[in-house]
Amino acid sequence: MTTTTPSATAPAKRQESIFWRRFRKSTPGKVGGIIVILFVLLAVFAQVLRPYDPTTDRNYRLNLKPPSITALWNPDAKETYTDAVTGKTNLWAAPFGTDNLGRDVFTRVLHGTRISLKVGVVATILALVIGSLLGVLAGYFGGWLDNVLGYLSDVMLAFPSILLAIGFASIFSVDNPPLLIAAMDRLFALNSPQLVTAMLAVSLVQVPVYLRLARAVVLSVREREFVQAAGALGASQWRMIFRHVLPNSLSPLIVQGALSIATATIEVAALGFLGIGAQPPLPEWGTMISDSRSYYVDYPWTMIFPGLAIFLTVLGFNLLGDGLRDVLDPRSTQ
Repeated sequence: MTTTTPSATAPAKRQESIFWRRFRKSTPGKVGGIIVILFVLLAVFAQVLRPYDPTTDRNYRLNLKPPSITALWNPDAKETYTDAVTGKTNLWAAPFGTDNLGRDVFTRVLHGTRISLKVGVVATILALVIGSLLGVLAGYFGGWLDNVLGYLSDVMLAFPSILLAIGFASIFSVDNPPLLIAAMDRLFALNSPQLVTAMLAVSLVQVPVYLRLARAVVLSVREREFVQAAGALGASQWRMIFRHVLPNSLSPLIVQGALSIATATIEVAALGFLGIGAQPPLPEWGTMISDSRSYYVDYPWTMIFPGLAIFLTVLGFNLLGDGLRDVLDPRSTQ
């Protein structure tokens, strides 16, 4: 009878212990992680916190100002925020005020969290998978494949990413969406083919970043002793790639993934602001800012709160990425 010894799992537990010990020492990582977790929770429980349709008004007054601090002890101010649906007086019925159509800005920002996070994460995962696979193949096999992919990535990286995203989104934007876009729209429940095209455009723009990063890591990993030993023992090239090379190239890709979610979030918002991405009345943050352009001087809260949501989301993922980079960097001290 065989028995399982603790030594079999000791290396994995030790690596996990080292990871958490380093992460606890990373202030940017902890702050970014808290912000990201907060926004994820808001996205998950958006329907519970505000079970209203964010695309329609709730019979509030138009351009209702958010409650001020003085309203907390001013009884007269509370009457201003009477909930027209329930008929109850509630100071926080519209904590972020309303827009020019009487829609609750807080409800729209909250439901927009789900849209922005979903689009940013999916765009990053698509770019990571496609770019990493191409980079691994280019770095491992080299030759003409490496040259062709290298030239293509150099051309794409020579342009500002937002310009490329605008170009790709314009190409994909058609009145009758192709089968792929329609299928992705149903799969991710975005209810907006235009938002799917923006997501794909942002994803394609990020592919060269992962391609070059994965290629650089593979060029280093493929010369290590354990890869050479696997080849000497008769392992096929594909087995060495997926069993030895790719798993040992994940750390920098994970760090870049966290940073890319921030980039994808702000670029999708920018496309929405320009009218290429999500279309009204969808509560996407960039679209909300675009809608408020004509009256933000008189009603600034309609632009401030969506902009603040974008800022905090980008800040959270950037800090988390910096923390993961410090943790996963093999040169860090234990």
